[in-house]
Amino acid sequence: MKLLDVLNGEAVWPPPVWLMRQAGRYLPEYRDLRAEAGDFLKLCMNPKLAAEVTLQPVRRFGFDAAILFSDILILPMVLGQELRFGEGEGPVLPPITSLKEVSALSVDAAVAGFAPIIETVRLTRAELPGKTALIGFAGGPFTVACYMLDGKGSGGDFPRTRMLAYENPALVDAVIELLVQATILYLQAQLDAGANCVMLFESWAGILPSRLFKKLVIEPNRQIVAALRAKNPAVKIIGFPRLSGLLVGEYVRGTGVDAVGLDSVTDPAAAIAACPPGSVFQGNLDPLLLRVGGAALDQGINDTLDGFRGQRHIFNLGHGITPDVKPETVARLMNVIQASSAVL
Repeated sequence: MKLLDVLNGEAVWPPPVWLMRQAGRYLPEYRDLRAEAGDFLKLCMNPKLAAEVTLQPVRRFGFDAAILFSDILILPMVLGQELRFGEGEGPVLPPITSLKEVSALSVDAAVAGFAPIIETVRLTRAELPGKTALIGFAGGPFTVACYMLDGKGSGGDFPRTRMLAYENPALVDAVIELLVQATILYLQAQLDAGANCVMLFESWAGILPSRLFKKLVIEPNRQIVAALRAKNPAVKIIGFPRLSGLLVGEYVRGTGVDAVGLDSVTDPAAAIAACPPGSVFQGNLDPLLLRVGGAALDQGINDTLDGFRGQRHIFNLGHGITPDVKPETVARLMNVIQASSAVL
């Protein structure tokens, strides 16, 4: 598996490729299954359909990895917090306001509740080609806590969560601690079911100042990595502290992740300089280029390849594919990467 080769420290060229949100609304075959399921959450919780969605982009494009089709907010839902996806408004949850509400959430209930997701992992691994890695994932505790405390996306800045980190740190800490416990169990179950590696999506890491970044992002991620590694010494873990900027090196050192995902804002040279020697980098093509296509896309791909040339690199985007991307543009991306020079 090319992806695991890189995660184990090998330099591979061309690099392995997978894309965040590679399974999704831009694919007509996905839209058909979404309609069959009835809604997004029903699709996520139907192992047979979710496994098929996970497999679709691998069949179509030949990616080097599949990533479990699910959502980072499945975990608060199975913990006991109500979750719905409103049409055109994204996820909506009743905001947590007290420690009593946190104590009402149950890790035991979560283990039973995420069983369909674990079955999706089993079904997917059984159907994937042997050369294709399966990535399990969870949201990072801080990122998931943002939705649990703010109640919705809030335009991506989560003012209530950030205010609570100062005004009521005990509440934020309680939510984070609960999520650390649940996330360890969730990712371990995915590994037991056949995931070849796992990824932590700290999509909102970059909204925090450095002191809180260390407390609410690095430390919880470190605890998860340490717990998984204690049980699975060879496990490979990718972290994605989006928009962390100059703190990316501190994230890698502080958490112990095996690879770090980079957003499109991050300059490869700066990330390489900030991170420990031998780090594995994942990213970081601007997903907007998949909408633009043509020569601009080709240039962006080659710039990304050149930026990480000589490094251990997994080609990906700096964020997820958007629904308006044309599948043929993704096929073009794969062709450009495969046609790249064989010279490291």
